[in-house]
Amino acid sequence: MNRIRQWWDQLRSGMSRRFNTWQQTRQAAEETVVDGRDTPFAAWLRTHTSARWAMAWKTISFWFNVVMVTLRLVLLRAIAVLVVAAGLALGIGLGYFGALVQTVKVPTQTALAKQINTTEQSSLLYYANNVKMMNFNTDLRRTPVKSSEISPWLKKAIVATEDENFYVHSGVVPKALIRAAAGDITGIGGQTGGSTLTQQLVKMQLLSSETTFKRKASEILLATRIDKFFSKDQILQAYLNAATFGRNNKGENIAGVEEAAMGLFGKHANNLSIAQAAYIAGMPQSPSIYTPYTQTGALRKNLSDGFDRKNTVLFRMYRAGVLTEQQYQTARKEDLKKELLPQGTSERTDEKLGYMYDLLSDQATYYLAEYLAKSDHQNWTKVRANKALYGEYRQRALTLLTTKNYQIHSTINKSVYGAMQNAIQSYGDYLGTTHTYTVLNQETGKEETVTEPVQNGMILLNNQTGAVLGFIGGRDYDQNQSNHAFYTYRSPGSSIKPYLVYGPAVDQKLIGTESQIADFEVNYNGYSPSDYGSTIQNRFISAKEALAKSYNIPAVNLYKELRTKTNPKTYMDKMGISLSSTELSRLGIALGGTDNGISVQQEASAFSTFANQGQYTDSYVIDKIVAPSGEVIYQHKSEKTQPFSAATAYIMRDMLRNVITEGTAASLSYQLNFDTDSLYGKTGTSNDNKDVWFVGSTPGITMASWIGYDNFWGHAYNLTDAGTNINQALWARVANEVYKVDPEAFQLNKTFSRPDTVKSISVLEKTGLPAGTITYKGKSTDVTGTRTTSLFNDFTPSSTRFEFGIGGTTKNYNLFWANFFGAKNGYGTVTKYTGKTIRDPNDKVGDVSDYDATDESGSETSSNAGSAWQGSTGQGTGANTGQAGTNAGQGENTGQSGQTGQTGQGNTGSGTTTNPDQGTGQGGTGQGGTNTGQGENTGQGGTNTGQNEGNTGQGGGTTGGNTGQTGGQGQGNAGQ
Repeated sequence: MNRIRQWWDQLRSGMSRRFNTWQQTRQAAEETVVDGRDTPFAAWLRTHTSARWAMAWKTISFWFNVVMVTLRLVLLRAIAVLVVAAGLALGIGLGYFGALVQTVKVPTQTALAKQINTTEQSSLLYYANNVKMMNFNTDLRRTPVKSSEISPWLKKAIVATEDENFYVHSGVVPKALIRAAAGDITGIGGQTGGSTLTQQLVKMQLLSSETTFKRKASEILLATRIDKFFSKDQILQAYLNAATFGRNNKGENIAGVEEAAMGLFGKHANNLSIAQAAYIAGMPQSPSIYTPYTQTGALRKNLSDGFDRKNTVLFRMYRAGVLTEQQYQTARKEDLKKELLPQGTSERTDEKLGYMYDLLSDQATYYLAEYLAKSDHQNWTKVRANKALYGEYRQRALTLLTTKNYQIHSTINKSVYGAMQNAIQSYGDYLGTTHTYTVLNQETGKEETVTEPVQNGMILLNNQTGAVLGFIGGRDYDQNQSNHAFYTYRSPGSSIKPYLVYGPAVDQKLIGTESQIADFEVNYNGYSPSDYGSTIQNRFISAKEALAKSYNIPAVNLYKELRTKTNPKTYMDKMGISLSSTELSRLGIALGGTDNGISVQQEASAFSTFANQGQYTDSYVIDKIVAPSGEVIYQHKSEKTQPFSAATAYIMRDMLRNVITEGTAASLSYQLNFDTDSLYGKTGTSNDNKDVWFVGSTPGITMASWIGYDNFWGHAYNLTDAGTNINQALWARVANEVYKVDPEAFQLNKTFSRPDTVKSISVLEKTGLPAGTITYKGKSTDVTGTRTTSLFNDFTPSSTRFEFGIGGTTKNYNLFWANFFGAKNGYGTVTKYTGKTIRDPNDKVGDVSDYDATDESGSETSSNAGSAWQGSTGQGTGANTGQAGTNAGQGENTGQSGQTGQTGQGNTGSGTTTNPDQGTGQGGTGQGGTNTGQGENTGQGGTNTGQNEGNTGQGGGTTGGNTGQTGGQGQGNAGQ
């Protein structure tokens, strides 16, 4: 018992101590709470756990309170800032809106009524100097009707689809505007719209469709004004009469619901079914996509876009409660394809306004489409690559031009243009034979009589600005609408030599005006060009003479050398002429052997570089386009490059002046009625006289002229050898007529200052280099003789050496030096090219080196020499029977290499070949073989597939088509 009592006393004593301790701790904790040193929970921790846990909690509580207080302060201040910013933004927005619209002249109610209901408006075309030309032509069909004459279903469909809040808003929907603006700014959400029917009416009838903030602000202001002045029914009527709906079954553009209903379903607008109304109501969003008809009035193969859009409209009508479910389902199932009208014939008799209208309308549509795309923040290059999108923007642009009062200002001088038309009308019949024949019309299946006259394309432009002052698109627009000045591409022939060969050669310090270039028989891997008339000069010729008389072999030799110093493509690219590296790799390109040809516009622009101190300025015909609001939305900005130095341009003008004074255009001066001292130019002729060119410049203007046949129906009509003189006579008559009305444009009194970098060097007339010393017959010999002055582009040439010229073989130089020192060896004797150069039987020159050169050694004869060419009839055989005749088996001006081995019939003779690698041809048309060869006017390669046999080419090849573009591989062109 004692032990039990003892144990109980100890337990009670311990519990008492613990209770006392707890009371003391609690009392201390309550004191810390009272005096603020602890929170209740910290005091509890202090009581039940330990002081350490209480201190930890106090720390956590402190920092939590700090964070929360801070966040509260930040949040309150952020809210305050947002409120202030929103107010500021609203103020700025209203101020900006006010600034945007402060210059907008708000029309009166009467003026607004007239504008929104106007259905006949068209853009204006202007000559230069703000001289009115004509109204923009349009095939837009529009028949306005009253509201009572429009189906209620159509009204409901339009409202449900385009503006579901039409009857409750005041012209604009702020929520939609904010959403659209946010999408524009952030780029999120795509195209969300934002335009009410009223705003769309404003855009169609009062403003352009650009997407600038100023236009949008004006649109909002005018929309609210219209909503205030007019009833909803009046607004809806104006919209339905103004909106465009694609094309009808005759291929005509249509606007207004009456024309849409009649043109698609043959019904008036008040008789449409629900499905028909929905189909038409869905079209304004994108008429070019949803229209069921093509430009010819035929039904498109795929109509799914339009029908899907119709179903979307029907669903929105059902969702809006204007259709019952039964009506909705019935309309969806209606077969509209059977109800669309079959293809019809246009009844419009709009007068064709000629080459001028077609050119300006086409270019104006292009520039306006580009403006619209960029206004929509589209990349124009990508738009061009997307055929559908490009077509959509062009359609939008065309709609604006035919329905809005835009102003298109051109560079065309009215008096100059008229003078040029008068000249071609009076002289056109003298250009050559007009062929008449019958053809089968593939559309009608009937035979028709057609005529094939000689066509002309001509452009006259200002050298300094590039502005086209006048042009000739063709002989008769009613008979042929192809614009031969701008859109027809033909072989340039030798007219390409100045800016492709001689200009770059001077610029690269390769030649001076008197530098000597070889004109001997050559064979570059099977390519053997000759001079005009299949001749070879057999001598070294100065660059100035070679260019003036348009010798081909020197041009090829010089181009071959030029390619070792530079890439000619850099020069072509700077002058806006796109020639591929493949084309430029062929030697025949030096004679105009392009794959696709160039236009008269490109020819004139490139040639004008020499009159503009070596600077190229792109030519243009549209100066500016002014929107109905008065804003200039397009202004031409010249793109200038510097292909040639000023010294090169000066030297080239000096060389090209000889073309007029003693070269291939020597007869031109006598036909002109003005001072020709400052006139220079270049002729050009392609294969078999398919294309004949002349381009001439004065200090003020450049005028390029091309004549030739289109050969649309597969014929191969060519000009005669008189074509060059005829074209020059035409050029002279046009120039004289233009000079009568605008002599100042020629700037005949202007003189060109000579750049300091043009160096005049005294050189030997026969070597083109200063006097020097050569090794001749093993001895050092001084070379002197008659001197002349040669112009060089900022360099001084070395003295005369044995191989002093461009091109030529050791054999050619032996022949020259033997003749130079007195031998009569046939040097300089002009011969005919027949696959082997024909020499005088008394010619004596060997294939010896410069060391043992002698005028007696190496008599050259051959079993082929003299036997392959026998007069003009060309009935030769010889060892190379495939080359008999003038150029037997190859046509008069073709050459070698074919792949058929068939009989060839030339223009002057005929022959056969036993070697399948020796070419054939048929009068230069290349009908006899895959390749007609390499002659003076053709060259190598090519295929004979086209209708026009090509114009140049390494063979009779061609791309065919309406333009007679160059064919084959591009080797060879001829003559003048």
